[in-house]
Amino acid sequence: MTVVDETQGEQNDARGRVAELLALREQARRGPSERATEAQHAKGKLTARERIELLLDPGSFKEVEQLRRHRATG
Repeated sequence: MTVVDETQGEQNDARGRVAELLALREQARRGPSERATEAQHAKGKLTARERIELLLDPGSFKEVEQLRRHRATG
């Protein structure tokens, strides 16, 4: 394997990891499953994200630790 091949492999690996991170962020942004969201709505409740959107001005919220999970979910 040459240095060029090794560099190409590292770049492809990095691209794959970035794509995985972007997919995880999108999943976190969407929130729990559609079924869980529907269950919240059936109880007359909004999701946490929906409540935040109502409270804050558009564009004023910057989420930190987007992939953090509550300690009860593992």
